[in-house]
Amino acid sequence: MADDELEEFDGFTADMLVDKWVDLDLSRDWREDGPFDISEVDLDADDVDRLDFGAVIITPFERMKLQLNVDNRTQAVQAIIVTLGKSMLDLTLFAAPRAANMIAEVRTKVMESGEAADAYTELAPGPFGTEIRQDVPVTLPDGKKSVQHIRIWLVQGPGWLLRGTVMGEAGASEGVDSVTEDLYDFFCNVVVSRPERPLAPGSPIPMTAPEGLLPKQR
Repeated sequence: MADDELEEFDGFTADMLVDKWVDLDLSRDWREDGPFDISEVDLDADDVDRLDFGAVIITPFERMKLQLNVDNRTQAVQAIIVTLGKSMLDLTLFAAPRAANMIAEVRTKVMESGEAADAYTELAPGPFGTEIRQDVPVTLPDGKKSVQHIRIWLVQGPGWLLRGTVMGEAGASEGVDSVTEDLYDFFCNVVVSRPERPLAPGSPIPMTAPEGLLPKQR
């Protein structure tokens, strides 16, 4: 599975239905403290400065550095990358069914992709239900071999699935500790405004950069 695309949702398998991790995902409302759907909040009720990316609205915080993964042809934002110190959070958005939970399906495909890349993958309880943890082998610029530690948060709302990929120091931490806390708060404060047009479950939902955040094209 490519990083910027989730394969089409095919529904649960029998094995998934008895999976203890599915039970954890369904055991409570993991979005109680966010991320939120636009229908669940009133953004005009406070004076918080936010950045509107169309399908996603984020709340910047102190010391945060922002980077955008942009399609050069369409200028659509494919991912929002937040850096804080030696930690990073990659934010991507996908379409999801409104009447079924696709997290187990996505989780399986992410794990299969990790295995294909020789990554060590395990599941663990996380702040948003089941968390995927991966140790991914990488080659550094100087040619030395290393391992990148990654945590993946999957959260599904009405018609959308938000994926947060945590890397760097926070990727090697557990739970919501002092290293992860700010990135966790940032993720919780994301507001999703899914386009009304029909979208196939699993397809990426592009975002639009606010005025002035993208360099002018020549």
